[in-house]
Amino acid sequence: MVSGNIFHFRKNSWPPEEYINRTTLQLLDFDGGAPPEQAWRRKLNSHANILKEFSITFMEALKMMRLGLRLWSYVREEASHGRRAPIDPFNREGKPLASQGVPLGGMGSGSITRGYRGEFRQFQILPGTCETSPVMANQFSIFISREGGQKKYASVLSPGQHEGIGKCTDQGLSSWGWNLSGQHSTYHALFPRAWTVYDGEPDPELKVSCRQISPFLPHNYRDSSLPTSVFVYTLVNTGRERAQVSLLLTWANSIGGISHLSGDHVNEPFIGEDGVSGVLLRHRTAKGNHPVTFAVAACETQNVNVTVLPSFGLSEGCKVTAKEMWGTMKQDGQFDRSNFNTGPTVPSSAGDANCAAVSASTWVEPNGKCTVAFAIAWSSPKVKFMKGKSYHRRYTRYYGTSEKAAEDLVHDALTNYKRWEEEIEKWQNPILKNDKLPEWYKFTLFNELYFLVAGGTIWIDTPLPSADFMHDQKHQPKITDSTNNDISGNGFTYDEENSLTTSSEDEPEEEDKKRLVNLNDNEDVGSFLYLEGVEYIMWCTYDVHFYASFALLELFPKIELSIQREFAKAVLFEDQRKVKFLADGKCGIRKVKGAIPHDLGTHDPWHEMNAYNIHDTSKWKDLNPKFVLQVYRDFAATGDLSFGAEVWPAVCAAMAYMDQFDRDSDCLIENDGFPDQTYDAWTVHGVSAYCGCLWLGALQATAAMAAQLGDSTTAEGYKRKFVKAKTAFESKLWNGTYFNYDSGSSNNSKSIQADQLAGQWYMASSGLPNLFDEFKIQSTLQKIYDFNVMKVGGGRMGAVNGMHPNGKVDDTCMQSREVWSGVTYGLAATMIHAGMEEEGFSTAEGIFTAGWSEDGFGYAFQTPEGWTMDGHFRSLVYMRPLAIWGMQWALSPAKVVLNAPQINMMDRVDESSSSAPDFTSERGVKKMVHKTKCLSGSVFNCTC
Repeated sequence: MVSGNIFHFRKNSWPPEEYINRTTLQLLDFDGGAPPEQAWRRKLNSHANILKEFSITFMEALKMMRLGLRLWSYVREEASHGRRAPIDPFNREGKPLASQGVPLGGMGSGSITRGYRGEFRQFQILPGTCETSPVMANQFSIFISREGGQKKYASVLSPGQHEGIGKCTDQGLSSWGWNLSGQHSTYHALFPRAWTVYDGEPDPELKVSCRQISPFLPHNYRDSSLPTSVFVYTLVNTGRERAQVSLLLTWANSIGGISHLSGDHVNEPFIGEDGVSGVLLRHRTAKGNHPVTFAVAACETQNVNVTVLPSFGLSEGCKVTAKEMWGTMKQDGQFDRSNFNTGPTVPSSAGDANCAAVSASTWVEPNGKCTVAFAIAWSSPKVKFMKGKSYHRRYTRYYGTSEKAAEDLVHDALTNYKRWEEEIEKWQNPILKNDKLPEWYKFTLFNELYFLVAGGTIWIDTPLPSADFMHDQKHQPKITDSTNNDISGNGFTYDEENSLTTSSEDEPEEEDKKRLVNLNDNEDVGSFLYLEGVEYIMWCTYDVHFYASFALLELFPKIELSIQREFAKAVLFEDQRKVKFLADGKCGIRKVKGAIPHDLGTHDPWHEMNAYNIHDTSKWKDLNPKFVLQVYRDFAATGDLSFGAEVWPAVCAAMAYMDQFDRDSDCLIENDGFPDQTYDAWTVHGVSAYCGCLWLGALQATAAMAAQLGDSTTAEGYKRKFVKAKTAFESKLWNGTYFNYDSGSSNNSKSIQADQLAGQWYMASSGLPNLFDEFKIQSTLQKIYDFNVMKVGGGRMGAVNGMHPNGKVDDTCMQSREVWSGVTYGLAATMIHAGMEEEGFSTAEGIFTAGWSEDGFGYAFQTPEGWTMDGHFRSLVYMRPLAIWGMQWALSPAKVVLNAPQINMMDRVDESSSSAPDFTSERGVKKMVHKTKCLSGSVFNCTC
């Protein structure tokens, strides 16, 4: 817990009056029109720099030449089947710009990002695809006419000319009024909302605020799945004449890229309930994907008149051109009311765009105020993956699968957005109003959540069928530990539908059966996927989820538990289909029994896991310990005993699988001389600080979980293993100041790794005892801070992954010389847990400074995996930076429901008794379900 205002000597990072005139702020301060004090801000005329992509050195290229050739061949092979390889560094689309903003919509139903300059881009409606270029027909515009007609203004509410707009003599977009300078207009982002304030642009006597609201509502599993956003315009007339103001929303029948030119798209106007009226745009997708329906609408009130133009085109020959549409609005400020009666348009021809427009007009009195609300929704009820399987999206549970769903979505958005804002403010205000926290941290914490919408998330409602490779197995496979004990289930089996059942003996009593059924019904949140990154197309990459999962656990714990259950089931199965691993060219099986999969797949998730094929991840040393650490953290945080019982067999199997990597029987795993962990270009020899620390944490977490579940024999066995492994770890790696990178003899074996205490981070986050004494923890963290943080850009870039003890960056490989944003956040969280709050915030502030600040590299709302000292990024829009929520977890007390068991994991035991635990104990887990009661502090309110 932060003990005081650790940055009391610093000026607030973002004083709003430096961006907006204070008088304007006061005028807009009604009905939510004024932006908050804490927000990420940009002037609309800010230059959007081209971001610099990473490049490898000549020596790295030589080392990776064979891998590069195999990867190139694999990418071509996938392309021949019409598929995109999960990692494809050879085909880049355009040049990324520092122009992103808050994305639209809830989670898992597709997303669209609106850049801070007003353009709609980053369309991710279809799974695993991201159309990065803006659709320039999608715009808000304003038309103002002062009483008497002497003053008229017409402008697109996006500054300047844009790429892709043709010559000013054409019939398309260039005929519109692209005359907003943006000099007096600002963008304010506090996810899931954003404010664009036009301070006298284009009319000097009209203040305009556009507030973007999306239903990202923690612990609300219904509304947070909805694909819709609301735009509320607040208008303040400071002039002496009445002003007729017409706001215009134009939208192309498109899912990004050039899809609007593919033809056969239909638009249809509608008049709905409660004054909600607009246009439906039915889009026919390519390649057998399911259709998408957009709805664009505005809310008609006593003071606001809504009209529509169901269709206009962007070229000559269209029935109504974009130029004619603009001319009508400029002259009349509205369309003909009879347009609502025209019915569906004729399907568009290939090569012709089919766009729609919705206008909302009002009069604003002198010194008067007015509010106008628009909404956008998109309904894509089924999600189809490349290899054929389709699922219903989560929101269809509430809205069905018909085309009318889009119309219902915009109606509900326009009638519910005020309630959404109340929920958002109730969630955010305790943090925003905490004076002990630095200003930059408050809004960066919320804005990094953009990834849970824009990270290619998919949320399905239907239960998952058994995976194809599971069909041949009637029950769970037999898995044994190093002493050949069968630990497949410890009293639990899986039936043919892969649902958890208890063994025949010691059946739970009827009342407890009912309780478990009811609890499971309450927890039915479908299945959730999110990408490792928009450039690394793999779902729920687990070594990265280890960092990012704090956000889900904090805000949507039921989704977090559902992901863990899916990985728990995956542990116990094997997929024997052959895969060629690109690093060495050797073949192996896709999924090994007992190993945590690297990911849930790409083109057929859940059914074809491990899309990652550079290394054989069944030999990685971090995945299984990370699974155990996350499971225990989630179990301890939620107090959900049913979850603990369900995943316990997988925990035992995952731990037993790791015994093969203990080659000298010291209970400590060894690495194998290749990059066998999340740093998949950074070779490790012997015992490593990173994997070894994770392993120690997993041993302690397993012992604690066994104790919580009543299996004292297993708990004591793992306790003994932990004590022996800890002794070996410290003797091989501790150098008196920090833990060496590994126990080998390479030129980087003594490097200082920023992530070396990842296992300790999880101990502190889970309410478990420290892995090491306090001196070693603080000494290590201080060393990392002094070297990896402060010797890199003066502490203004984050923590570099590797640093030689002589103060030079470890350039062994591209990953050792990179700053990883998510790892830096995790390191900062570890420091906070250890009582080093100032160092922790200073470390994390480097990510803000380099990534988000105006002086940084321009990574806002597209935080990459990492960057180099000269600002070259790798992998934009990446999952791991969600680890900033690990900092918030560390700052908030009482995160853990389950206290540590009443056995001290650090107690000394007789070394002679440090044999492997006996997993065949008849006690404990299989009797646990009906012996224990729910904990009152659990996140889940069960019905018992």
